Amino acid sequence: MSAAVSPDSWDDIAPARSVWLITLADLALLLIGFFVLLQAHREADRARLFAGLRSGFGTEAPAPADPMAVARARVDGYAPGSANAELGATIAWARDVARDTRTVITITGSTAPTGDVDPRTGSAAILAADRARAVAAALVAQGAVPPDRLILRVTPGQRRAVTLSVGFAGDPPSDAGDPQ
Repeated sequence: MSAAVSPDSWDDIAPARSVWLITLADLALLLIGFFVLLQAHREADRARLFAGLRSGFGTEAPAPADPMAVARARVDGYAPGSANAELGATIAWARDVARDTRTVITITGSTAPTGDVDPRTGSAAILAADRARAVAAALVAQGAVPPDRLILRVTPGQRRAVTLSVGFAGDPPSDAGDPQ
């Protein structure tokens, strides 16, 4: 036998929570988080903000990934499929711009849009990387730039060249405060 519900007891039955209300609450929390993030980016001392975020995740500051470029040079004259070029003027340029220890040099190897590929692999990206590495190796071998101040990149499909850009990376870290 089933129990009948009297009309007086209907008020005691809790209504089911609406799904749209929970979704609305989630959306409101996401919006609040977004506005907090926006306000955090308005912080005047961004270095302090980023240092706090990094320390919260237990990491240290990475090397500058994309320093502001202040001068550029280009190595042209690559034969299709070749990573060899005349680098005498480039080495002299790099030696001159690298005198300031606050700079880094980004070396970007590239290839022509069509038919300029590594002869062994058929890859334009590998040829572009070989060109960038060959320039970097020559700069280090000639003592023009220390290897820790070089950043290598690849952009296949642009032109048969290697572009060098010197960028300001800031003052190098000081070892004066470290205990020995």
